[in-house]
Amino acid sequence: MFQLSVISDLIRISPHIFNLPTDEAVLNELNEKYANKVIHNLGLVVTIWDISKIEDGMLKPGDGCTYIKVVFRCVVWKPFVGEVLTGWIDQASEQGLKVKLEFFNDIFIPGDYLFEGSVFSKEDNAWIWQPDESTKLYLDVNEKINFRVEEEMFTNVKPKGPTNTVVDDETGEKKESVPPYAIVGSCQTDGMGCVSWWE
Repeated sequence: MFQLSVISDLIRISPHIFNLPTDEAVLNELNEKYANKVIHNLGLVVTIWDISKIEDGMLKPGDGCTYIKVVFRCVVWKPFVGEVLTGWIDQASEQGLKVKLEFFNDIFIPGDYLFEGSVFSKEDNAWIWQPDESTKLYLDVNEKINFRVEEEMFTNVKPKGPTNTVVDDETGEKKESVPPYAIVGSCQTDGMGCVSWWE
């Protein structure tokens, strides 16, 4: 789930932090640039672990900043396919369940990936699993849920305009933006679904 990744980058140090020791200034800039950001095909960066190498700073003509080449390790969150995670149901719809973790919200469990016999109830705004005729098990919002990672999706996200909204080209309506990193999960085997079912 968590892994250490080695990254090399050219970091820009502004003049207002020249008074800090070099390694402290570099660490601050790295955390600001990478922490809680998604790196395409790598995962969600949690924090900078350590700095392996700091080269001498370079100056560019007409620019008061210094540029330092750095090699560092960062902690990356990237669950593997087949891993079982525990989260909370955030939303329920006819399409499926949206699940959140304490630090990551872009997890979706399609209705087809729920237990066989699961149906969506509009009245209850919840998915219901009926393992037999006399039993109804609800997947309610805010319930703790176990799910299996089936797929991860990385998307190249273009910068948004000054309004920070994404507009559909054909209809002109606002549409939901695609996250840079999303996970598709499933609940189809014993132990999956609401944690309370199996306690």
